[in-house]
Amino acid sequence: MKDTKAWCWIPTLYFAEGLPYVAVMTLSVIMYKRLDVSNTDIALFTSWLYFPWVVKPLWSPFVDLLRTKRWWIYVMQLFVGAGMAGVAFVLPGDFFFRATLAFFWLMAFSSATHDIAADGFYMLGLTEEQQAFFIGIRNTFYRIAMVVGQGLLVMFAGALENLTGNIPFSWSIVFFLLAGSFIGLALWHKYILPCPAADRAKVVSGRSVLTEFGNTFACFFRKKGIVPAILFMLTYRLGESQLVKLASPFLLDGKAEGGLALSTAEVGFAYGTVGVIALLLGGILGGMVISRHGLKRWFWPMALAVSLPNLVYLYMAYAQPDSIFIINSCVAIEQFGYGFGFTAYTMYLMLFAEGEYKTSHYAISTGFMALGMMLPGMVSGWIQEMVGYQNFFVWVMVCCIPAFFVLPFLKIPETGKTEK
Repeated sequence: MKDTKAWCWIPTLYFAEGLPYVAVMTLSVIMYKRLDVSNTDIALFTSWLYFPWVVKPLWSPFVDLLRTKRWWIYVMQLFVGAGMAGVAFVLPGDFFFRATLAFFWLMAFSSATHDIAADGFYMLGLTEEQQAFFIGIRNTFYRIAMVVGQGLLVMFAGALENLTGNIPFSWSIVFFLLAGSFIGLALWHKYILPCPAADRAKVVSGRSVLTEFGNTFACFFRKKGIVPAILFMLTYRLGESQLVKLASPFLLDGKAEGGLALSTAEVGFAYGTVGVIALLLGGILGGMVISRHGLKRWFWPMALAVSLPNLVYLYMAYAQPDSIFIINSCVAIEQFGYGFGFTAYTMYLMLFAEGEYKTSHYAISTGFMALGMMLPGMVSGWIQEMVGYQNFFVWVMVCCIPAFFVLPFLKIPETGKTEK
């Protein structure tokens, strides 16, 4: 496959992978906050939505064995679009919280399945050299989807709130727009995705499916260095797992509650302008340095880049800045650090997954990653309401420390090939 052809589908595929994730995990947080749901309920119930990503390894072997990754991609995108339309329909109703959570669950399961297929297709459809080159590009467009979700779409929702004065109706329009966009993405990928020879359904019996299912997990847990690898997957995003749930509520809450009292549109602007630029720079730079010098050389700097930018929220909680320039600058620092540092995490998971069952093993790895996001996130709202925003962000920085105790024990190859 030529690089020029890969440029036609990698950006849109990973934009499509990131958009439902941000809708479920972040856009829902801002929406529920605007609808006066408590921080405790927001963090608890939206963290439960991580569960499909935690358990997706249980059905990843079936995605590996049944049909093609290409088929799974566009079918799951249609299901995601249906879930988004469902949220839009029920949002103006009296029981919006329970009803929208049900559709968010549909989106979450469909999106988790889509992730399995998309990541597997990426590894099957590209050479190892191309995978290393495009790692920063795919992460960047994944994060662009997240910034669009918590940036531009939030700005749009804020503008509709000001125009109509009807918050549920405004967010309903946003999700109708998302649903239409996803139907378009499904049609695009049905047309543009290549058909690599390695992407084929396997003819298997029921017994062989169960055998392969068992072999997949047994082989994963027999990998060299499995214990530090799992600890790394669980701890690398420990601080972020809690920060991400309370960042938007912190920006939206009033000064009396310890927040910055920004409007919906101002929060969207912070993430949808300078955040996009900083994210692009961080993600692309991360992919370039790994492609040129290898992961091992840059692992520690990238781990620091993920953790240290969380300090900007600690600063804002204590300084309570009124300047939108200062707030936007802090968001830019955090986004750049995440874009740069998360590249190392993704590349490590891909290298660790190499082998006969690499699609399933990558899914298992990301399942551990999701577990590391879900459990701390569930209690983050309760912790914040107990200790306040200032002490909460101190706690977030403490939670960044465990990953650095794990890093020295990881087996990190010099090149793009795993060690035997």
